[in-house]
Amino acid sequence: MNSQQKIILASRSPRRQQLLADAGFRFEIVVKDTDESFPATLPPAEVAEFLARQKADAFTEAEIAEAILITADTVVVLDTQVLNKPADPHVAFQMLSQLSGRVHEVYTGVCLRKNGKIVSFTDRTRVHFKTFEPTEINFYIEHYMPFDKAGAYGAQDWLGLVGIERIEGSYFNVMGLPTHRLYTALKEF
Repeated sequence: MNSQQKIILASRSPRRQQLLADAGFRFEIVVKDTDESFPATLPPAEVAEFLARQKADAFTEAEIAEAILITADTVVVLDTQVLNKPADPHVAFQMLSQLSGRVHEVYTGVCLRKNGKIVSFTDRTRVHFKTFEPTEINFYIEHYMPFDKAGAYGAQDWLGLVGIERIEGSYFNVMGLPTHRLYTALKEF
């Protein structure tokens, strides 16, 4: 990968920004508000990549110029239900209560775009949660306000630290950016 290549990260997520910086990339952040709805018939495993591509499609070629645009989206899937970002504390409590003591999947879709070329992929991680007491869930929501996080939790936050018993796959994928896959994709792009 050319270290002089201009990269645009289209994400407000401080976790994605930190992961990309920690991986040694220099980039600028340009964000566009996009519709994050998806067809109800879309298989849950395909939702994150669909949304990442939708975010990439919001940019014109002129806005990207010679840069590589990176967009991403993360969703939590329990059984066949997609758990996006909770709208309020009540929804966050419901989501975390559903996830408590269960295994769920985290999917992050990533899309790279430059000069009309588009490459996208999805990474999947299985997360095993311990059983949470309602007081633990309420403590987490009150102190960590997880309203910008798919599934209402962050692996790097208190709930992840005390509640994740095991993961199968990339920890960084759960944080919102599968850096190992992104690095390889950028080298090949």
